[in-house]
Amino acid sequence: MAKQSKIAIKHDTLIFGPVRVDFQRTIRIPEDGLHPLPPGLGSFPIRRVEDYPDTAPAEWLERGGVMLPVYQREAMWLSFDTNEPAALQIATGKVCAVSGKAWKDKLSKKPQNYVALPDQPWLDGINAGDGFIRQFVAVPLGLGATVESQVTGEEVHGGVQLRAVSVTEKFLKQWKAAQQSRRNYLADADFAPAAMAAPDLGLGAGGRMRQEIYADDRKLSDYDETRSWRCFVHLCSAAQWTAITGEVPPPTPIDRETYVEYGFPWFDYYDADKDDIAASKTLAKVKPVGDLLGKEEQPYTPVDPKTVVQLKDDTADSVAPGTW
Repeated sequence: MAKQSKIAIKHDTLIFGPVRVDFQRTIRIPEDGLHPLPPGLGSFPIRRVEDYPDTAPAEWLERGGVMLPVYQREAMWLSFDTNEPAALQIATGKVCAVSGKAWKDKLSKKPQNYVALPDQPWLDGINAGDGFIRQFVAVPLGLGATVESQVTGEEVHGGVQLRAVSVTEKFLKQWKAAQQSRRNYLADADFAPAAMAAPDLGLGAGGRMRQEIYADDRKLSDYDETRSWRCFVHLCSAAQWTAITGEVPPPTPIDRETYVEYGFPWFDYYDADKDDIAASKTLAKVKPVGDLLGKEEQPYTPVDPKTVVQLKDDTADSVAPGTW
């Protein structure tokens, strides 16, 4: 099958063949302590760079891709959705957010340099610890605070790089058959599953958050490297966004204390059937933004456990009634 390179944007979502990626605005968590997953506060607007030939920087136009506006030290997370199995590579400044290795247009298992979809529903930061990540936080290039700078010693690329790879037609046929068998079983059992003046920006590391990155139980031979889609995501400052597009960027999200005060939900995702891949030794050494650029934090109110929504079983032994 010929390589499919076109990527679409629909409702501020990037569509890579069968894969959909949504950049979510969120609350920046404190850099000390270990925190549950913060909420999504709406999608970042996304525009094609090629649509602004007179105002976008020449190097952006050469790279192509898309752009989105983000405030300095604003946090984000990436939401994934797909209707068939796929692999998704994610990098910041051409440093893999999963393995900590240099970007390459090829899937790897040792170490794993991608997330396996649909098993991995989202990613909030770099793979910096056993069972936790450090939150994606936007910082200007040139200050030495990005993941790219701390890992490579340079700040050349910035932004976010994504590459989706589909599975082979043989594997997809087997997967669809297995899905149909599961649907038949559920139907027979009579129950169903639960419902520009400013510098360019890159991503640095923020606070620690409980999150696993799952090991892929598929073989590399189950993927078809010729069916892949790649996109460079440029991060604009508020001033850059307005200068390029003529649009006013969305206001910055509410702060963490306001969110906690009103008792809004946080999230915890756990899948007892999946193994967490080991932390990247390289990414574990990345310092948080506050250590490099200075703290901007005040004492914070702990999250009420009652507001943390469990999206999977929290232990391997517990089984919620009516679920599977």
